Amino acid sequence: MPSGPTELSPAAARRLRLRTQGLTLPDGGAGTPDLSPADVVRRMVALQGQDLPAVLRAIAVRSRQGTTLDDVRAAFDAGELVRGWTQRGTLFATTPGDLAALLSLTGERMLRTGRRVRETEGLDDDVVARAEAVALETFRTSPADGGISRAAMVDLWQQAGLPIEGQRGYHLIATLGVQGVLHWGPFAGAQQLMVESPGAGLGKVPAEEPDTALRRIARSYLASRGPATTEDLAWWLGLPKVPVRNAVAELRAEQPEAVTEVVVDGKVMLVGQAASTDLAEPSGVVLAPGFDEIVLGYQDRELVADAEAMRTVVPFVNGIFRPAVLLDGRVVGTWRRAPKSGEAPFELVPGIQADARAAIEAAVSAWHLG
Repeated sequence: MPSGPTELSPAAARRLRLRTQGLTLPDGGAGTPDLSPADVVRRMVALQGQDLPAVLRAIAVRSRQGTTLDDVRAAFDAGELVRGWTQRGTLFATTPGDLAALLSLTGERMLRTGRRVRETEGLDDDVVARAEAVALETFRTSPADGGISRAAMVDLWQQAGLPIEGQRGYHLIATLGVQGVLHWGPFAGAQQLMVESPGAGLGKVPAEEPDTALRRIARSYLASRGPATTEDLAWWLGLPKVPVRNAVAELRAEQPEAVTEVVVDGKVMLVGQAASTDLAEPSGVVLAPGFDEIVLGYQDRELVADAEAMRTVVPFVNGIFRPAVLLDGRVVGTWRRAPKSGEAPFELVPGIQADARAAIEAAVSAWHLG
């Protein structure tokens, strides 16, 4: 008779999740073995990217030992990585191929969701079409390896008589991003530039069928974020639960070895690999940048953070997720890369023991990614 799902304690599930996320290794080290920044993003499909400095660090900390922020920026400069509005109306770092795949799944839904905002701002279809024409003319008359800054693009739209006041310029850029007209690409100093997205977008033929793309993305999500649920995946993609649930079922039928069931505190979860049994040792201190996938990659965050811990990570109602301190896979507070004079380098929930505080202080002092 076939054996049932592997039972994991919550602590073991958190350790496994850190490992699949590429934040720890079986030997207790950090990062993913011998992966370049592009390999890391390809493996994870996309990483939350509305905070540019944070996502550069999120990629670097998962890359091979010695990877710098300049190495991550170089991957954007080479066109291996891009940043675009791929899901939930939010910016993510991804690869050009997965930008196209994600937009084939999510683009129409995001455009429908954003229509009311565009109408309120006076950005009707004609305005968007005129903005697209200006953008494409700019891209196609620029140097092949160049790009344009947000300020310069908005200035060109203003010269063309388009409404750009307030947040209208941003909404135009985001709309064209969802339509697959443009994305954020190479860097000019610390500033990321916009370039044309020739292989992505509505009305363009994707490299793979959407159903195939969804199954592939589901497999990658579970392999790089498991244990997780289909509800977590549907939320992460911003798609309805039923098609996502169906895609996972089809994946499991076609590739039984691709997904393993585990039970965590009575809850069935999925991981895109054989569930490891080498999860007895605590994983120690892990520092995550702001907006990191270890916190934001799931609809249900209770496994890694209780309500008190989440209040330290998101202290206000502005949607800003601070850098997180994880102790054996559980969020216990936040930390600062460059505290102001008189500020503590971290803020922890009550009850953290002295030896753990010392380990957290050492980890913050040893942080090497600026």
